[in-house]
Amino acid sequence: MSKTIFITGASRGFGKLWAEAFLKRGDKVVATARNLDTLADLVSTYGDAILPIQLDVNDRKADFAAVERAKQHFGSIDVLINNAGYGLFGAIEETSEQEAREQIETNVFGLLWITQAVLPVMRAQGHGHIIQVSSVLGVATLPVLGLYNASKFAVEGLSETLAAEVAGFGIKVSLIEPNGFATDWAGASATHTASLAAYDDVKAAFQAGLTDDAFGIPEATSEAVLKLVDSENPPLRLFLGKVALPWVKQVYEQRLASWEEWQPVAAAAHGK
Repeated sequence: MSKTIFITGASRGFGKLWAEAFLKRGDKVVATARNLDTLADLVSTYGDAILPIQLDVNDRKADFAAVERAKQHFGSIDVLINNAGYGLFGAIEETSEQEAREQIETNVFGLLWITQAVLPVMRAQGHGHIIQVSSVLGVATLPVLGLYNASKFAVEGLSETLAAEVAGFGIKVSLIEPNGFATDWAGASATHTASLAAYDDVKAAFQAGLTDDAFGIPEATSEAVLKLVDSENPPLRLFLGKVALPWVKQVYEQRLASWEEWQPVAAAAHGK
């Protein structure tokens, strides 16, 4: 049975790849982008099966209007994929107020507004699946991506809470946590702070760790996303790529060891 999928940030990268994967198998897709020209090829190929909507997710009023338009057009929204977002590269000290606010505005608030807009639709239906595109950097961090890390940590906390709040309405919530993939996320889609020489060594070490094998092939993710959408009992979290889980296991082993070491101090702070 075909589904209606609402995808933000569908102009390129994961969003566009996944939109086409759904369309190929017969699903209906609402695809949002800031520039609708980027969706012209999908519209030409799939016709009425795709509804392109021009949207800046930072505009809350427009987000609600886009969801309402999608609901009126296709009659339902079975799956929301909050994919819109971008990376901000730079040390925390380098980051301007505007850069910090814009990163959080898009990656956190844009996702929140679309989520809020779709929830009444899914509650009325009695079913739905909200998929938030987070990152392995929402679980562990890398230097020179501090505000991006922070935005994805926020998405993780928001979405885990949401899952508990909406389970009784028949709504599922999943977080997709990709490791690095060879999209243009670090290229044309990214923004960069003005550099301070003090952080040159930190940035050099970061770049040295970006080996080719660390980056997955974007096209290979589509099958996993289709399986996630089709699952009757989808997981709250799903890594994409082979690098994420081994790295996170290492990070959490270190965290647990540190917490255990300091547990006597923590317990004494309880006071009784």
